[in-house]
Amino acid sequence: MKVSYHGHSVVKIETGGTTIFIDPFITGNGLTDLKVEDVKADVIILTHAHEDHLGDTLELAKKHDSLVIANYELATYLGRKGLKTHPMSIGGAYEFDFGKVKFTPAFHGSGIETENNEILYGGMPAGVLVMAEGKTLLHAGDTALFSDMKLIGERHPIDLAFLPIGDNFTMGPEDAALAAEFLGAKVIVPIHFNTFPPIKQDPHAFVKSLKKKNGKVLEAGESIVL
Repeated sequence: MKVSYHGHSVVKIETGGTTIFIDPFITGNGLTDLKVEDVKADVIILTHAHEDHLGDTLELAKKHDSLVIANYELATYLGRKGLKTHPMSIGGAYEFDFGKVKFTPAFHGSGIETENNEILYGGMPAGVLVMAEGKTLLHAGDTALFSDMKLIGERHPIDLAFLPIGDNFTMGPEDAALAAEFLGAKVIVPIHFNTFPPIKQDPHAFVKSLKKKNGKVLEAGESIVL
């Protein structure tokens, strides 16, 4: 399994010939190395409906006939836009051809901004466990710190975890460091920082703060092979 980071919360997973994108926010993402026209996604997994996570899902999924995995409300909304979707909910898991996906809790919001400047309810935000090739990856989504992260780590030993550190909208570096302890992942990668002024952070300082010294800062385009 090859896992790469592409700025903000964009994660790409390549496993068994399947290319998966989590939260493909490319257009408007000043930190990404990607261009929408160069991206091909077989599967798109969405943690929630906010624009900096939903991103370019509509364009990519229509172009490549991607399967979009999202919470029930968001999947229903996107299905009515003509996309091929698979709805899930918090705590639920499903075995796909490429591996198993399970949605974990995330404490955040999830609204869809419409062209009429209205906000539609986007379902419950989530973190995502992806289990393939005998490895387990967690993308925590946008979340606050919560104590049940201990349970997630105990139930699903995690090889690689992507944790938001931006503060303001999610947990900040101090809470994320505690989340890293709770989860017990082998490797911790910080995400959701520096894209906008309110979430300006030093990812290297965060990595140095981890008690287990198991953090790794990935620049846009860098990858880890599990």
